[in-house]
Amino acid sequence: MRPRSPRREFAFSINDVARLLRTYADQRARQFGMTRAQWAVLARLEYNEGLKQSELADMLDLQPITLTRLVDRLCASGLIERRADPGDRRVKRLYLTPQARPLMDRLAELGHDMMGSVLEGFDANTIERMIVELAHAKENLKTAIAKNSPDKSSNKPAVKTAVAA
Repeated sequence: MRPRSPRREFAFSINDVARLLRTYADQRARQFGMTRAQWAVLARLEYNEGLKQSELADMLDLQPITLTRLVDRLCASGLIERRADPGDRRVKRLYLTPQARPLMDRLAELGHDMMGSVLEGFDANTIERMIVELAHAKENLKTAIAKNSPDKSSNKPAVKTAVAA
């Protein structure tokens, strides 16, 4: 049997914690009639109002069509609105509505309560250190992904042209 590798256990632990945190957030978000994904959209917009949908999709690491569905639902609920970009009429920018503000206060309380449960037993210095260390691991991953991604400029697909029938 192969000896346990701390690096491998670290990877499994991060994956397990992330999965459990997503499950817990989904459970808790339901009390407000929303999903974790909707909560994430609202939370990002709270600090970044006026984003284009494509920018928000990149921030949330979502496919644009997935975000469009989420935004459509949140618009229908009256929590966010699309506004025309004054510089480019093709672009819509996203903003929280006044109706969303009280919900954001309740979601902030919920998040604080959730993370209190998750981080119970950790002191503030340990939490700060974990944030720094995980940010370092995140940057290492971004670098590794970039190194392994094909060069987009050399792998462009051939341009398709329409052929008249």
